[in-house]
Amino acid sequence: MTGDGPRVPIEIAPEVADALRARRAVVALETAVLTHGLPRTPMAAPGGIAGWDAALPANLALSTLLESTVRAAGAVPATVAMVDGTLRVGVAPPALARLAHDTAARKLSARDLGPAAAQRASGGTTVAGTLVAAALAGIRVFATGGIGGVHRGWTERPDVSADLSAMARAPVAVVSAGAKSILDLPATVEALDALGIPVVGLGTDRFPRFVSPGDDSLGVSAVAADAREAARICVAHWRFMPSTGVLVANPPPEAQAIPAAEMESVVADAIANAARQGIRGAAITPFLLAAVQRATGGRATAANVAVLAANARAGAEIACALHS
Repeated sequence: MTGDGPRVPIEIAPEVADALRARRAVVALETAVLTHGLPRTPMAAPGGIAGWDAALPANLALSTLLESTVRAAGAVPATVAMVDGTLRVGVAPPALARLAHDTAARKLSARDLGPAAAQRASGGTTVAGTLVAAALAGIRVFATGGIGGVHRGWTERPDVSADLSAMARAPVAVVSAGAKSILDLPATVEALDALGIPVVGLGTDRFPRFVSPGDDSLGVSAVAADAREAARICVAHWRFMPSTGVLVANPPPEAQAIPAAEMESVVADAIANAARQGIRGAAITPFLLAAVQRATGGRATAANVAVLAANARAGAEIACALHS
């Protein structure tokens, strides 16, 4: 440790660093979905989605698909992960494959980065963890599936995702299909408002429900007709609030979307089962997601993959517009 303080254990891949220096479009991607999302075994393309490599483990096939989607739309992908205590912004294929098979990999939110770095651990970054890396690297756009938010039952047991506070501190446009369906979505939208985070609907005036379309019960702060207008809104927002993020809400692709009423019924049943089994705290989210997956017969996985790919494409388009 020197008089200037400790070195921040972050490593930006040469391709990403070159793009940032040249002011070219870059899109950050998370890796919690790699380490704690899809199976570590091959599977057929969910929903027949194009570009899926069925020979790879499903989790690695997804990360590869997202990177190729960003590239096809004209931007440089910056997949974020912790590898042996170093936060990497842009992960080389060998390291990505290693993480895909690492059953000991941690799930790293913003609060977990310091301990993981000190202990030289490896892990996949959540929305909050990825936002820390994007802000440190100077990346303005991050594409994910659905953000975390305020959990149901929060009045009895306060449970609010770190994703919200991370967005309030990072000047990054987060492209997502709204927030996860298992959450208290009205409370989540109110929390975004309280934190000063605008919700920009990409071609919609309804707040999306992750793998389900939105409805008239929840709206957005502003509507952008396309990626170029979304980019203009982001730039204008950062002139007034230079350290606060923007949520760009991109509805799920219509072909893979699951009706909101169906999802609500499935989630309600899963929550009731969790209560009967005494499942709470950090264990509740993976329990509910697994229950939703079983109840929808794999349709939730197909919708999730479609959402991630659509958001990666939209994120790249927004990033390109920011630099045009």
